[in-house]
Amino acid sequence: MQEVLSSAGMPGSPRARLAALILSDRFQRAVIALILANAVLLGIETSESAMAAAGGLISALDTLFLIVFTVEIALRIYAFRARFFRDPWGIFDFVVVAIAWLPASGPLAVLRALRVLRVLRLISVVPSLRRVVEAMLHALPGMGSIVLLMVLLFYVAAVMATKLYGEVLPERFGTLGNSLFTLFQLMTLESWAEATVRPILEHQPYAWMFFVPFILIATFVMLNLFIGVIVDSIQTLRAADEAAAEAKHDAEAAAAHAERAEILRELRALRAEVAALREGRG
Repeated sequence: MQEVLSSAGMPGSPRARLAALILSDRFQRAVIALILANAVLLGIETSESAMAAAGGLISALDTLFLIVFTVEIALRIYAFRARFFRDPWGIFDFVVVAIAWLPASGPLAVLRALRVLRVLRLISVVPSLRRVVEAMLHALPGMGSIVLLMVLLFYVAAVMATKLYGEVLPERFGTLGNSLFTLFQLMTLESWAEATVRPILEHQPYAWMFFVPFILIATFVMLNLFIGVIVDSIQTLRAADEAAAEAKHDAEAAAAHAERAEILRELRALRAEVAALREGRG
């Protein structure tokens, strides 16, 4: 907090006071409330009956929310200056709000649907959500080996399934591409038994020896590996935050101790001067 305020200017300056207001809990709660209200309004816009009854009011409120969010971004840029654009979450907020100002007519009509991205600003405002996203991004390098292992598993299983069941169920295993898509569907456990496995079991009763191990490995083992990497990343970031907070506390304690020591030295020097003056008068 102090580092952010110091970067905003001299303590007591208008920019520093504005930064303190933006970082206050009351201001953050107000922003969260506005984002949630805007999310509800965007959901109401999907109702044809609601738009027919109060379309003008809903559009006006949406424009009002956009103006408020724009003013908030402008205040943050004024308060934190270049520091705002060095923060990835600040850039994210800026882009999300800027998209809403782009013209949404003609070939750019798809941009109107992107207004709902403003709801994602809740991630940057709520610290707990922000930590989860940061942990997921931090875990991406560790997921590379798991993704590679999954690709190998799917490729080998798809080649085997095409050779084993391509003639039995050609619409699902007739080509390598169909087999890969079908195996992905099996991994999600979506109608895997009735639509895929049981028709094959009617012709090859031992086909379960292929599908059951694949589902167990692809669905449960791989999922747990992904979860494990993300949880480990969350714990690592939490430990780093705790270590940083502890280091900051130790630094503040050391600075306070040094300040007290300096005050004591000044008091001793002052007492010595007073004693010297008394002796001189005596």
